[in-house]
Amino acid sequence: MNQHVFPQTLGQLLDLSPDAIDFLVAAGQREIRREQSVAAWIAALDGEGLTHIGMSREQLGRHIAHMIDTARKAKRQTAASVRSLTVWPGRDKRGRPEPAGFSVLAGEVVCIVGPTGAGKSQLLSDIECLAQGDSPSTRRVTIDGAAAVERGLAKKLVAQISQNMNFVVDLTVGAFLTMHGACRNLSAQNVPVADVVACANSLAGEPMTVATSLTQLSGGQSRALMIADTAYLSSSPVVLIDEIENAGIDRRQALELLMAKEKIVVISTHDPLLALMGDKRIVVRGGAVSEIVVTSREEKDNLALLERFDRHMVALRDRLRHGERIDRPLAWLMGDQ
Repeated sequence: MNQHVFPQTLGQLLDLSPDAIDFLVAAGQREIRREQSVAAWIAALDGEGLTHIGMSREQLGRHIAHMIDTARKAKRQTAASVRSLTVWPGRDKRGRPEPAGFSVLAGEVVCIVGPTGAGKSQLLSDIECLAQGDSPSTRRVTIDGAAAVERGLAKKLVAQISQNMNFVVDLTVGAFLTMHGACRNLSAQNVPVADVVACANSLAGEPMTVATSLTQLSGGQSRALMIADTAYLSSSPVVLIDEIENAGIDRRQALELLMAKEKIVVISTHDPLLALMGDKRIVVRGGAVSEIVVTSREEKDNLALLERFDRHMVALRDRLRHGERIDRPLAWLMGDQ
């Protein structure tokens, strides 16, 4: 066992790698003595405990050493600012070489556009798992010009906000955020629960409180909560968002919030307003990146007009929600008075 380098105690092991709790539970450890040394715990395991874990002492020692090494590398890599993410070309749905890859810099927003079924979800999936030629597209994804030190780091480097964010766990919003903070090694008093909730409420039209049950949140509220959670609590430098336009939230504010945190933001969208908010658009056809369009100054000018129309549409939606009639001529929307 001397060749393995461990933290001195079980408490230090769990602080560095919370996944190690699985071994303690599997070994029948009902009460964890944080002050017990890791080496002593392994040495004291009986045959039944080792059988439940499915490893010999030597194998367990090597596995824990690997977990610790991975956790330390993850801490170093996520602590350092990620400057760029690059997607290298793979193959399209017919097996032909993909025409292009692309890079995204910290603080940039890149939008993925294309018809339904074009392969936008596969591209998001490749980024989420830091693909290394082992996905159906055969793409490779690198961070700052190199592959991630461990594929398991994808969970720490990439945060994804999907279309379906409804919760099934029976917790209050406050308890959920406190739990999330604990998973990220924040003490309860250091989790900015009030700030996250206030931010979520500014993104969604329906207010929530720290006492609101997660199961009572609407789809829009759930998405707003997760965006605020990602901005305030997540250390992941890469954020993937799937069709934020369906969430009924303030899209510009959500993007500006994430951009202010210097995160790499990749969004799959059908919304022209969102697409023009991005720095560039990745056009997907037939399962491949077919074109990269840098947002022009003229498109940014048109974005200002689209945002004005969008504000009018938001106002009309609010009137409908409050039971008002939309019976006045709307020609003024097109500039005709």
